[in-house]
Amino acid sequence: MTLTLLREFLLSLPGATEDTPFGPEFLVYRIAGKMFALVNWQADPLTINLKCEPELALLLREIHPEVKPGWHMNKQHWNTVTLSDALATELWQGWVLHSYERVVAGLPRAKRPQAPAR
Repeated sequence: MTLTLLREFLLSLPGATEDTPFGPEFLVYRIAGKMFALVNWQADPLTINLKCEPELALLLREIHPEVKPGWHMNKQHWNTVTLSDALATELWQGWVLHSYERVVAGLPRAKRPQAPAR
């Protein structure tokens, strides 16, 4: 996984923006000002924090060794995923979409972007 590919995927989501409020080593991805992903681009391999439905978060942690409780986040609602070469692209992309969709669902209807066509 390269940072370029990860950034392209994250920014391809409707309305997604990138900023660095926690310093240059962490890239934050938002929709309507609400964070849906946080990337430690200096980690090797890359790590990404993603919002997750609490029961699913626990299940993913049990099944996938790459998934841990969210680092410096609410451990009930956030996972930290290590984007190792062993992790299938379809999995992490699905988890990113789940995070994005959870954040979008919490936005007022007027601020919601068009759902991604995937």
